[in-house]
Amino acid sequence: MKCAIIGGGAAGFFSAVTLAQKNPDADISIYDSSKQFLRKVKISGGGRCNVTHSCFEPKELAQYYPRGEKELKGAFFTWQPRDTRDWFQSHGVPLKTEQDGRIFPVSNHSQSIIDCLHGQARKGGVKLYPGIGVKHLDFRNDQFVVEFSNGQSGIFDRVCMATGSMKSSTLRTSLEVLGHTIEPLAPSLFAFDITDERLKELAGISLENVSVGVKSKGKRQAGPILITHRGLSGPAILKLSAWEARQLNELDYQFEIELNWLGERTESDLQTLFARMRNQKGQQLVKTKLFEELPKRLWEKILSYVKIEGTLQWAQLPKKTEAHLIKELLSANFPVRGKTMNKEEFVTCGGVRLKEVNFKKMESRIIPHLYFCGECLDYDGITGGFNFQGAWTTGYVAGTAMAEKQV
Repeated sequence: MKCAIIGGGAAGFFSAVTLAQKNPDADISIYDSSKQFLRKVKISGGGRCNVTHSCFEPKELAQYYPRGEKELKGAFFTWQPRDTRDWFQSHGVPLKTEQDGRIFPVSNHSQSIIDCLHGQARKGGVKLYPGIGVKHLDFRNDQFVVEFSNGQSGIFDRVCMATGSMKSSTLRTSLEVLGHTIEPLAPSLFAFDITDERLKELAGISLENVSVGVKSKGKRQAGPILITHRGLSGPAILKLSAWEARQLNELDYQFEIELNWLGERTESDLQTLFARMRNQKGQQLVKTKLFEELPKRLWEKILSYVKIEGTLQWAQLPKKTEAHLIKELLSANFPVRGKTMNKEEFVTCGGVRLKEVNFKKMESRIIPHLYFCGECLDYDGITGGFNFQGAWTTGYVAGTAMAEKQV
């Protein structure tokens, strides 16, 4: 049984290794247009590789995927983060769980993951063809005819699409001709470009719990935020960009966000606090740092913006100015005028329509023995190891199904 895996990323390698382990007689080849396999694994997590996340409940886990929650939930009952963790550890890669739930190699080097996958591929007899992409895919007489970028072609019994984002894939047309639908593609997991005097000279400041949402629309997200020289980044911003990926794409990345620097605190909370400061510590200067969670430089910048002088005492704070201060702390509006992405670490929403794929086998409902795994499908997760888990899960399910003996 000849099997072609198109794409040498996390999903492609894991499908190939799984297939080799479950059917040692299979003839397996991985093709990738790049000369370097597992490129995203190499650079992810700052070179540490955020392998997965310590969420071991499939129903809860599926909720971290803005697109694909329903389909992935079933797949996670087959292969979930606990399985991923156990698999890598049993194959010689000790893992550790950090405080926020992210799981990394103990070595803190993505090369540990790469070496493991390459080693298992070699052990399983998987043939690797770096620098050879696929130009065209056809299905004739129950077999696949694959045309390669080097001018050669091959015939295969089973094909697994693991190309990553369909954005630059040469196979989009082939899949559409075969009857598949490609949902609109849009970037996900990106930072916001903001030019605003309130953020000037604050690059590098981070906050642990900020609430942020697209103004007047969608669900708010909470978590850490980082002020950058370009605007805002960090997990809360990346989560928001994922959940609103298509909407923000339609807006051409020109929109407003509303931001609560104090996360869970409400207007009533601050009115009570400020009244206490006025009545009990009226002689204290307003500029004195009041909130533990708010960096001093940001607090002073907000005070300057609402025109509170450094010599003003709490007892002297006008009600109108207090209202303005509360607004800037709890519902500050910032205009976003673009996005910032790491070109190597991008995630794309959109891809092969999920209804056209049987997630129990990751097999096409249109073309028999055509399988899909990873980011070429219209699912994507938020930051924190969820996109890699999607790759391991869909790769495992596809590899298992491909291993079934031909009738």
